Amino acid sequence: MASVLIVSAAQHTYSPTMTKTRLTFLGSLAFAAAQQVGNYQNETHPKLQWSKCAADGGYQQISGELVMDANLRWLHKVDDWRSCFADGQWDYKVCNSVENCTANCAIEGAEYSYVYGVKSGNDSVSQQLVTKFDFSQNVGSRIFVSASKDKYQMFTLLNNELAFDVDLSTVECGINAALHFVAMDEDGGMSRYPGNKAGAEYGTGYCDSSCPRSLKFVAGKANTEMWFPSETDPVAGAGLLGACCSEFAVWNSNAHSFSMSSHICPRDDYQVCYGKDCDAWWIEPGERYNARCDFWGCGYNPYRLGATDFYGKGKKVDTSRKFTVVTQFGNTNVTQFFIQNGTRIDMPDPTLEGLPEHNGLTPEICAKSSALFNEPDRFGLNGGWQKHLKMLSRPMVLSMSISDDHYYHNLWLDSTYPIDQTDHPVPGTVRGDCLMDDNDPQVVENMYPNAKVVWSNIRFGPIGSTVKV
Repeated sequence: MASVLIVSAAQHTYSPTMTKTRLTFLGSLAFAAAQQVGNYQNETHPKLQWSKCAADGGYQQISGELVMDANLRWLHKVDDWRSCFADGQWDYKVCNSVENCTANCAIEGAEYSYVYGVKSGNDSVSQQLVTKFDFSQNVGSRIFVSASKDKYQMFTLLNNELAFDVDLSTVECGINAALHFVAMDEDGGMSRYPGNKAGAEYGTGYCDSSCPRSLKFVAGKANTEMWFPSETDPVAGAGLLGACCSEFAVWNSNAHSFSMSSHICPRDDYQVCYGKDCDAWWIEPGERYNARCDFWGCGYNPYRLGATDFYGKGKKVDTSRKFTVVTQFGNTNVTQFFIQNGTRIDMPDPTLEGLPEHNGLTPEICAKSSALFNEPDRFGLNGGWQKHLKMLSRPMVLSMSISDDHYYHNLWLDSTYPIDQTDHPVPGTVRGDCLMDDNDPQVVENMYPNAKVVWSNIRFGPIGSTVKV
């Protein structure tokens, strides 16, 4: 599953005259375009340096920027501080229709460190799960890498390699620290959707393979039609519209488990969907494989595939300390290995009977794992490996996030899922060593408010160019 499946819209009602707010970000995480821009808080992007590597061993240091996803921002009337969205619902006294909300609601600049717990320095950035400010708190964040004030940095993955260092020693059960590539528009949708006045400068245009309907704005329009609040998250909800696009989840993780997965759609780029055609998140459990895109993806989680002693605190990849993740996007496979204490650690092969004895994502792994786990082959139905290669051949945006999960409680990442197979799990059901009760967001936020992921030393270039081991 992509982490974005566990992301719902957050609200920000902080203003110079009103500080009561609670921002909740459910992993992945899910946001979209806003109509207007407010003037209460200046938008100043934190800086992030990363390295563009060359095949000959050289590299160029890139001075990039970070931008907060638009859906976490305070949304208010253009001409005053009254919020357009609060407590998981649109305030129809402030904006009473799609057209009215689109024309009269504005998003604000972000206070990255103070409100969202996002802190950058040179080549690193940290994201904290719970950030307390004034008399309130924020939970989670999603940020994008930008090339300039109003353009996202675009990465083409095929035949290239991504390396980054990560410290998630405090990221415990029920929390997801995620790094994904999504097929967003470079300008955040401004050129495609004239209603979008904020663009990439304000983090607009989010989409992913879950086709999230939790976005407050989709294609530059307010998503007010048929909006209903979430039953589990006090600040989230869903409307009629969703935003679909393909994504590659390089890293869904905590200190207990991790996964890598490819999620393809019939079309790679940003597409609007409606109702049940959108997000499997909101449809009946028995229909969860019927959504437009590959909601669950072709994935590789070593624990799920039988290698239970590979990753975790004190294990072969020791998550109590920082390590390096290297992902190589080849034509016939996507492989991953790690570096810790100067030593290369290769991904283990599956140990479950019926799976090929090689690691990473391959056409064979994608086809055989679906059959072994008794899951519909949505990856194959959506075009399979050739469609996956097409996705890797297009420019994509890099996003990083930290979140908990009010819906699946991150069981799909680090515990046992589906929950109806807890007593007699079939192959692929156990994904990590976390206990179900420990993953409840209320437990997580109370037990681990200081959980923090630190991303650093991001490098990108041709395969074999980012590390030497």
